[in-house]
Amino acid sequence: MDRLTAMQVFVEVASSGSFSATADKLDMSRAMVTRYVAELEQWLGARLLQRTTRSVTLTDAGENCLRRSQQMLALMENVEEEASTHDGALRGQLRVTCSMSFAYAQMAAAVVDFLKRYPQLKIDLNASEGALNLVEARIDLAIRISAEPDPALIGRLLAPCTSVLVASPDYLSAQGVPQLPADLVAHRCLSYANFGKSVWKLQRGEEHAEVRVASHFSANEATALLRAALAGGGIALQPTYLTNPHLQDGSLQMVLPDWKLPDMAIYALYPSRKHLSPAVRALLDFLVERFVKIPW
Repeated sequence: MDRLTAMQVFVEVASSGSFSATADKLDMSRAMVTRYVAELEQWLGARLLQRTTRSVTLTDAGENCLRRSQQMLALMENVEEEASTHDGALRGQLRVTCSMSFAYAQMAAAVVDFLKRYPQLKIDLNASEGALNLVEARIDLAIRISAEPDPALIGRLLAPCTSVLVASPDYLSAQGVPQLPADLVAHRCLSYANFGKSVWKLQRGEEHAEVRVASHFSANEATALLRAALAGGGIALQPTYLTNPHLQDGSLQMVLPDWKLPDMAIYALYPSRKHLSPAVRALLDFLVERFVKIPW
């Protein structure tokens, strides 16, 4: 069997801790995943994984094999990328991660347009709210929204990220329109579990306000809160890249429009400049060009 494919399968099993999840991700049967891992263990003469009904963990030999397999797969990708530059075409696969809301609102369409330019490339987009280890997950590029990006990573600014308070017309008609930040205390608020869950900070000129809101519904994902706001569930703190279409069609209205929420920014992050491939550079340049006009 193809040993490089076996290494890829093994790395995915080690990452996900699941044969079934690996089968789904690599579009193969669970039996084939099991066979690839068994073949790799037979080739190396060592057990790589400890399997129970509840978990899959690495043995000592598995830890060493995982590190070497990741190196081999990265080398294979580098060889493919370097070979592709001879005819001017970009080939291979890029692994990109971003939040679910940004994937839904902006990144999926951006990837489609990028692949139209470079049809021989493939992109695996991991939409996740968790903080992935880019090296362990073999992520080429992470799109992150933050006030301060991880200093251990190389960051390139893509665009500012403005947030606003929004609610549906039905909710505001029934519950009233807040006139001052302090009025938020009396409202049903929808908050992001990982950002400003209980305290919202606002500024108008030299005026500053911190409001401890009553969060009746919180979630770790912005599109869930967006749907709740559209359904009349309350006032939500939302990024404009997600809400602008709804503000334009009137399904949402801004709350306290004269007050500004803390600034954030959208960054493209990657582990190192030293081994940045031509394909990653092309994607970076494309995203900078695409978002320079801040369409949202």
